[in-house]
Parts: sequence; structure tokens; C-alpha cells
Amino acid sequence: MQSQKRTYKHHNNYMINAQDIKNGTCIRMDGKLYFCIEFLHIKPGKGNTFMRTKLKDVVNGYVIERRFNIGEKLEDVRVERRPYQYLYQESGDFIFMNQETYEQIPIHKDLITGVDYMKEGDIVEVVSDASTETVLFAEMPIKTQLKITYTEPGLKGDTATNTLKPATVETGATVRVPLFINEGETIEVETREVSYVGRVKA
Repeated sequence: MQSQKRTYKHHNNYMINAQDIKNGTCIRMDGKLYFCIEFLHIKPGKGNTFMRTKLKDVVNGYVIERRFNIGEKLEDVRVERRPYQYLYQESGDFIFMNQETYEQIPIHKDLITGVDYMKEGDIVEVVSDASTETVLFAEMPIKTQLKITYTEPGLKGDTATNTLKPATVETGATVRVPLFINEGETIEVETREVSYVGRVKA
């Protein structure tokens, strides 16, 4: 028998059943906000089906595993995702502009994923609690292009990709790149694992 989906209003948010959790669902639990990053319906040979989830703490990024019984009520936090453009830095804050309203807001460095690879003019996705408009975090695109400002000269004809050397990019951060990459070139960088993706042809 299918259970009816019901939502309950609660602290400006809604209650959902545990089986309705999906990747990207944001829930409030023990006074903290978590994003679901993985979920699995487990049907044991005996006993009731349950949900096994991996939840990421919105504030510190720690990932925890939690089991929920089917039908268990969870507080669903409505989140909004909006594009903001990075303008400039002011002490510990980074100033961003809403791409739709042109409103400018400060976001602290600790709340920005991939901040070391962010340059002025970049568009990031800002995730906020829809009911309070509190900024939860901001995320750089998974891939970005950056110019290399310093690296030891590469050896001609050395196309080995398994040997890496450090290179400084225009944001001041360091990325490990193959030996044949030279100063002045633009590379694509993966901002989550912080890894070299490839050379960008001029």
C-alpha cells in the first residue's frame, strides 16, 4: 500500500517522510542543516525496509551516515539556488552581486567551496534557506579556467602526464600540473578535488 505524501508546516519548513529524501534534499536535524548526498533503500530479508543516507553538514562539510525508518518524519528545509557574481574581497568577506536583482551581499570565505580558485567576475551558485534568506554556502563551478603565473620551465618533448610539478595560478593558489605545462598557459582545474584537468588552447 502506497503511503500518501503529506507535508506539515513546521517552523516555516515542511515535514517529509524519510523515503522521500533525495540527493540535494536539505533537512534540519539536531539543530543543524544537512544536505543528502547519497541515499539507498535497504530491504533486509527480515524486518522493515529502511533508508541509509549520507548527509553533509552544511556548515563544516563533515559527512555522516544516518539510518531512517520508512515513514519517519524529517524536517525539510526549502533552499534556493541563485547565481551571484564575485566582485571583490573586503577583509574576511567576499562581496557578491545577485545576477537578477544586482543586490550585493558579503559571504565569508569559509562558506565558499573552491574559494582558492575563484577570481573576480566568476559566477558562483549561492544556496540559501528560503524561509530566512540566510546564506548557507556558495559553490564555485566544478571546473574553472585559470592562467599560470609561475611554474618551473617544462622540458621540451617531455609529455609525461604521470609526473607532476607545482604551478601557481592567477588567484595565488597552487595546482599540480604535468611537466610540459608552462608559465603563461591557461589550464582547466577541478575545484572540488583540486586537480589539473587539461590545457586550454588559446
